Order: sequence, then C-alpha cells, then structure tokens
Amino acid sequence: MTLELSTRERVIIDKLSEDGAVSVASLAKELGYSEVTIRGDLKLLEEKGWINRTRGGAAPALHRSILERQRIFPERKNAIARAAAELVNNGDVIMIEAGTTTALIARYLAGKRDVHIVTNSTLVFSYGRMNPNLQITMTGGEFRRPTESLVGPIALETISRLNVRLAFVGTDGFTLERGMTTHIVEGVEIVKAMRDHAGTTVLTADSSKYGRMGFANVLPLSGVDLILTDENLDDNAAAELEAAGILVRRVRAEAVAV
Repeated sequence: MTLELSTRERVIIDKLSEDGAVSVASLAKELGYSEVTIRGDLKLLEEKGWINRTRGGAAPALHRSILERQRIFPERKNAIARAAAELVNNGDVIMIEAGTTTALIARYLAGKRDVHIVTNSTLVFSYGRMNPNLQITMTGGEFRRPTESLVGPIALETISRLNVRLAFVGTDGFTLERGMTTHIVEGVEIVKAMRDHAGTTVLTADSSKYGRMGFANVLPLSGVDLILTDENLDDNAAAELEAAGILVRRVRAEAVAV
C-alpha cells in the first residue's frame, strides 16, 4: 500500500471511512466529476491497496478504525516513523509491532539494504512488500481486522524463537505513572515478547497520546530504551520524563503527502 493520495482520492477515502461503502454515481454527483473520472480514481485506489472495488462502487480494504486512525496527525506519525527508520542499519534484523505509526516505519526503509523485519502487522507487509531490500517474516497467529494485527499463541511462539537488534512498539497512551497502556488486551503480550527479544526497544508515539490511559497496562516507561515522539510534547512533560531517567527524543513534524 502506498500513502500518496491526491486531494480527490483523500475525499473518497474519507467518504468510505464515514459511510463504509460508496457508489460511483453518488461520488460523481457529490464531487462534481464524471463517472468515468471517478471509476479511474477507484481503479488507482484499488491498485494502491486502499479499497476493494465492488459492482458500481467501492468498499474500504481496511477496517474503518484503521482508516480513522491513519487520518489523525499524519504529519506527526510520518515524522516519527522517519526518525525510527533512521535508527535502522543495513543488514539489521528488527521487529515492528502492529500500529498505524509503527507500520509507517517500513515505508521509510527505502534505501536501506538487507533489512529483515519480523512483524505481527499486516500493514507493515502492505507497506514493505514491494521493497526488494526488505525480508519480511510474519509471526502468524489470529488475525484482528480492527488493528490489522496477528495475535495469540502462534504469534508469541514465533517471536520467542527470534532475537533482533531493534524492536519498534506503539501504544494507545502513555504516562509516567501508568507507563504504556492499550485498549487491546491481546497486544500486551506481543509488546512484552518483542521487548524481551530485542537489544533495544523504541516506543513510537505521537504527543497526543501522552497523558492518556488505555484499558490494560503494557510496560512501565522504564521498560523501553527510547521514546520517539513529536515536538508537540510540551517541555514540562519532556522534563518530567527525562527526570525519571527516560530517554525522549522529540522530532519535528513537517507536512507530508498522505
């Protein structure tokens, strides 16, 4: 899947996110373009992996929750993912946990050579499968469509057999008191397993997640080696984390094509 979308394509994706399915006729009428033009847009979106065309229209290829999360702070997420990819060396073996920010790391590995990714994320596979310099190992396991993730005993067994230099993990929220938290209980053990089998664990999380608490505890912040976030994390929060001995790097979010 590629993220580069035209303005009209983004409008179509937004409609799919809101409505679940769209017809060529309704899109043409609402957007003011011919049905031929809209069919061309849908064909391109299907090739990019965003949609599945149906008779007379289209449906999203991804779960609505994924589409909605991808639209939140895309500049921040891309900046964080780019910074994470810069930590990867040629020939590295890395793990990437499922998440909309973590998955973007695969996109920014272009130019790296002989990188082996172990992941439970089908989004990582979508972003990285066309890059001949990436070897991708999927963990296997039970597929969870709302998170585009593989979880359960099979996924954990695969991770437990492997050792990597870097693991990139995400979170639904993080605080100094509660650490990393998530709304998806099944993801807790995945993150812990990746941490246990990596030399260095990096939390990638945009600043909006600081101060939030999910349903389940994952790890204390001391359980990761680095937090990669964006410059919108305020100075007081950064100072609080650093005073607790937690390494934080804030990256500048620039406008990107999404």
